[in-house]
Amino acid sequence: MKRSLVMLAVAFAAVAAIPRAHAQDAETEKAIEKYRAMLREDPWSNPGYLDADRGEALWTTRAGPKNASFEQCDLGKGPGKVDGAFAELPRYFADADRVMDLETRLLWCRETLQGLSAADYVKRPHPAGGQPVKEIGAIATYVASKSSGQKFAARLDRPQEQDAVALGETLFYRRSGPFDFACATCHAQSGLRIRLQGLPYLAEKKEASKVIGEWPAYRVSNTHVMTMQHRLLDCYWQMRMPELQMGSDASVALIAFLTKQAEDGEIAVPGLKR
Repeated sequence: MKRSLVMLAVAFAAVAAIPRAHAQDAETEKAIEKYRAMLREDPWSNPGYLDADRGEALWTTRAGPKNASFEQCDLGKGPGKVDGAFAELPRYFADADRVMDLETRLLWCRETLQGLSAADYVKRPHPAGGQPVKEIGAIATYVASKSSGQKFAARLDRPQEQDAVALGETLFYRRSGPFDFACATCHAQSGLRIRLQGLPYLAEKKEASKVIGEWPAYRVSNTHVMTMQHRLLDCYWQMRMPELQMGSDASVALIAFLTKQAEDGEIAVPGLKR
């Protein structure tokens, strides 16, 4: 009897603590949002703009065995044209016979125009904590920034593009790996969070349209820019899944699905994340 009373008291204490915990979470979230608002008021406080500038310089820099720049890279609007290109990606490219997102296309241009190995690059394509984003990431940040203020307008209506979106949706919801996780485990409900990080409800188009357009983004906790390819790889690592290779069909398909979810959402690159 005594033991039962003790257990009941502990249970009541736990229940009583729930409102306090929710109140503390709410206060913390308000403080974080105030911090973000302060940074938005002074957009030049976002270090991601430094990488966008570096990407612009890399776009015009000759490199590789062919001594060529990216200025002949066709992102879908003609060679060298970057304004608004990101807003219409991913898309099917006949010259590569593949659906490509921005980073995959840049990697292809790097290999075909400059003669630099894509296979070598994807062995270590992303920076470690505290290190600057690598070349393709910097160029992607620059190109994406040239669509800021526009809305996602990828057509995604060709058969190859529709197949990519369908594959991405399947991967988003498919549970697998040692933890039996899927992208949907964290992103198919509203109000979920990990520690102080809110988890966007990407299965719902309204919320997806608010957050997908903020990548590439500068992550304060990592002190560097993260691209969408890097963000997906990091999610796969947290789920203890096999490494998601940059430019793989799976990575492009997931980005195609998320872009479809974010259709008509505004692009604001570089974003700023916790």
